[in-house]
Amino acid sequence: MANKIYTTASEALEGLLSDGMFIAAGGFGLCGIPELLISAVRDAGVKDLTVASNNAGVDDFGLGVLLQTRQVKKMISSYVGENAEFMRQYLSGELELEFNPQGTLAERMRAGGAGIPGFYTKTGVGTTIAEGKEHKEFDGETYILERGIVADLAIVKAWKADDTGNLVYRKTARNFNPPAATCGRVCVAEVEEIVPRGSLEPDMIHTPGIYVHRIIQGAHEKRIEQRTVRAA
Repeated sequence: MANKIYTTASEALEGLLSDGMFIAAGGFGLCGIPELLISAVRDAGVKDLTVASNNAGVDDFGLGVLLQTRQVKKMISSYVGENAEFMRQYLSGELELEFNPQGTLAERMRAGGAGIPGFYTKTGVGTTIAEGKEHKEFDGETYILERGIVADLAIVKAWKADDTGNLVYRKTARNFNPPAATCGRVCVAEVEEIVPRGSLEPDMIHTPGIYVHRIIQGAHEKRIEQRTVRAA
């Protein structure tokens, strides 16, 4: 079996990046985002990217750093409310945006990873989300067709991995990382800890190593997106 462990994020992405590519990125808010890989994408200078992710980070962190450098052409997202630069680029027509309800986006990633080209959902019927999409009736209810997502590259953040690429996520990081990992033709994972093969409980593995092609280990910043406190 080929070695999947790389020393740095830049090394792990070597040969995988190109202008105009489609990237699926895991994470929820600032939780469980592949920040080291995002920084390496920025440093590589690739442009005209399409990125599918639940959100677009904040102005100076997460996917926000790729917006600052104008490397993203289009975002496929659910929530973008914490990024002023995103708002500026979108309102000025510099950035394309495809809004997806959160569950729909997660299912589009999961479907693409499972080889399912499309599925019908009631979510979005009667709204702008449904414009231009096929409508079909099942049991007296109207549904719209959503396409599965297959990305050129998936970048994800996990808690633990073994050398075969089996991944374990922690808490909220399980929201979008597992479906993002499976929908990329190539998946690169950054993890907090690499453990010996056989030490992960099989029932606790969230993404099987067959989906994961490259791994890096690194220190991560634990940011809080919205800090709410009360007076002592």
